[in-house]
Amino acid sequence: MPTAKKLNGTLRAFIEKQKLFFVATAAADGRVNFSPKGMDSLRIIDDTRIVWLNLTGSGNETAAHLRDANRMTLMFCAFEGDALILRTYGQAQTLHHGDEGWDAAIGQFPKMAGSRQIFDMKIDLVQTSCGTGVPVMPFDHDRGHEELLPYFADMGQEGVEDFWQRRNANSLDGAPTGIAERD
Repeated sequence: MPTAKKLNGTLRAFIEKQKLFFVATAAADGRVNFSPKGMDSLRIIDDTRIVWLNLTGSGNETAAHLRDANRMTLMFCAFEGDALILRTYGQAQTLHHGDEGWDAAIGQFPKMAGSRQIFDMKIDLVQTSCGTGVPVMPFDHDRGHEELLPYFADMGQEGVEDFWQRRNANSLDGAPTGIAERD
């Protein structure tokens, strides 16, 4: 499995073509979280830095885990074309609504209802593997625009913030996510 300390042009191009990526985090104790992410929610800042927009959902594990241990892994799989799996490992920070820098950071992404946090990952290791065990699955469409975004748009910002307080303030293990501390 080839490794490097940073991305290169070929790997950046591969990431930019993907419709789906996975994020993994874990606190020192408790459950490991591994979640699929999609839509137009990821930006490569440079060969050692990736930021991604986290939309509101049923859980908020990544934010809680990063408060305890700032480790993060992102995984990209080729579901079409040549087989490849790419993992980026590094340390990440959470940027919440109201934090200094939020307005500039959110400007990198299209406006999406339910935008909850931005995670900023500094890459320290990149690993590729063959990916020949991953099935070929052509992309059909993105459900987020049909289901997720309208659901949170209908709530309005006040309703979304209420959802955060009720459903996203703590991890499955009871650890605070930091979102309840926001105005």
